[in-house]
Amino acid sequence: MTYLLIDWYAWIKAFHVISVVAWMAGLFYLPRLFVYHVEQVPAGSPTDIMFQTMERRLLKGIMAPASVATWLFGLALVMTPNIVDWSDIWPWTKAFSVIAMTWFQHWLGTRRKDFMAGTNRLTGRQYRQMNEVPTLLLIVIVLSVIVKF
Repeated sequence: MTYLLIDWYAWIKAFHVISVVAWMAGLFYLPRLFVYHVEQVPAGSPTDIMFQTMERRLLKGIMAPASVATWLFGLALVMTPNIVDWSDIWPWTKAFSVIAMTWFQHWLGTRRKDFMAGTNRLTGRQYRQMNEVPTLLLIVIVLSVIVKF
């Protein structure tokens, strides 16, 4: 298994990056959809149903598979010998940020269910603020991996 991970390291890393890009696209877009949904769409209207469909497809069809792939390829990278030195700080800051990003995706899934049930209580402003969360986490992750702080 060790030699397989070493031999396929570049491919695993490439697919990890591709998965991260797809996941981040969804994490950036879904809160923005929620902003438009809460500010522009009357509950129960045909447009409300359309937004719910778009939000569900984004979450279930793109974000969920991309997050799973990100985790799988990331864990494969972590298990590759001589890649991660856990005595450094950077793997811990990255790991914490990825866990926080995963939690954020689940939080978004709960908000989507609020829209479906007609019980959303957050405002467009609050969704705009939450839209900054993946950006901040992405900054921490990239700096952790590239600068290794």
